[in-house]
Amino acid sequence: MIPTIKNLKQTDAGNFFLMAGPCAIESETMAMEIAEKVVAITDKLKIPYIFKGSYRKANRSRIDSFTGIGDEKALKILKKVNETYNIPVVTDIHTADEAAMAAEYVDVLQIPAFLCRQTDILVAAAKTGKVVNIKKGQFLSADAMQFAVNKVRESGNNNIALTERGTTFGYQDLVVDYRGIPVMKEMNVPVVLDITHSLQQPNQASGVTGGKPELIETVARAGIAVGADGIFIETHPNPAEAKSDGANMLQLDLLEQLLTKLVLLKQTVNQLG
Repeated sequence: MIPTIKNLKQTDAGNFFLMAGPCAIESETMAMEIAEKVVAITDKLKIPYIFKGSYRKANRSRIDSFTGIGDEKALKILKKVNETYNIPVVTDIHTADEAAMAAEYVDVLQIPAFLCRQTDILVAAAKTGKVVNIKKGQFLSADAMQFAVNKVRESGNNNIALTERGTTFGYQDLVVDYRGIPVMKEMNVPVVLDITHSLQQPNQASGVTGGKPELIETVARAGIAVGADGIFIETHPNPAEAKSDGANMLQLDLLEQLLTKLVLLKQTVNQLG
């Protein structure tokens, strides 16, 4: 399943769709560099592509952590990516009153995992008419996501996707329960696997989230094998210098090799039915 979004290309290629970009919009130059590279790769591999970037990071461990360059400035950069490359864009919102504001600039509104049960946010996002991508809470079962889906549907919006991003395992780790992907697909929505946030190691003593990016390909391949409709990747030209979530990002120049392997795997999955 692929969401119905204006300017989403290659939807008849039989491929998974991709949400990819930086964790946060750090600058126009950085956003455009990433978008240009990923567009070239996804056009070559015939992957439907949605550019991802957060205009603000509201959920940080420390008060001195980077949160953004300013809401309007970052949202305008997202709109420029959309208009320059003719691709849809997704960003996350954090309060109900942000939904209408962000919807003026983007095609998909994303609900962060920690906020996936917040009724007012889900309803506000639904009422914009945009596609609503709900990230599964690290504390929830896949079955429990039916209630988040119903909140959006009962608010008059059937354009919904769900994203698996790992389940809390102890205090400082996450695991992916791949059984949840077919469970959520039964809710008749596209299901995405977030292969970078799933490898976070939260709650570090430093106040900076760690990660295991060396396992990105492992998690991604398993996700495609069990039927994920989409893949979510945070990527950056130099993750060590990223202002947010650099510890679990994929280096941009490694993206094409990974996606090439995933496309081949998806073709095999399609053949097996």
